[in-house]
Amino acid sequence: MVFSASASETVEVYKSPTCGCCSKWVDHLKDHGFKVNEHDVGNKEARARAGISPSLGSCHTALVGGYAIEGHVPARDIKRLLSEQPKAVGLAVPDMPHGSPGMEGKRNDPYDVLLVKQKGDQRRDASIYSTYNTPEQIRFK
Repeated sequence: MVFSASASETVEVYKSPTCGCCSKWVDHLKDHGFKVNEHDVGNKEARARAGISPSLGSCHTALVGGYAIEGHVPARDIKRLLSEQPKAVGLAVPDMPHGSPGMEGKRNDPYDVLLVKQKGDQRRDASIYSTYNTPEQIRFK
């Protein structure tokens, strides 16, 4: 199923100004129709304000449509989240898995997109929203 984001959806991204994979993830979002405002101030404060625990942390935090997006979450999962509007804090891809958007390269590791239901939830509390475990699933545009 294809989900489309509203043209009015703007993603606020908090990242380091020197992180190349964060910039590549921003490009991934733009390539999928999102408007993006980049804040090159790091993401620890934004992550904490959004209620994402450090155990779910990654190198950038984004805010869109009342949700937090932590790490290298594929655009299609963000569009799905905005379409379905579950009661949740947002989505997270902890760490920086090889092959996820912004982390493309020769290596492709399986990873899950996690649904964070409540502020402060730990990794063990989150549920799987999407799974990317084959090279065909991981390497998408």
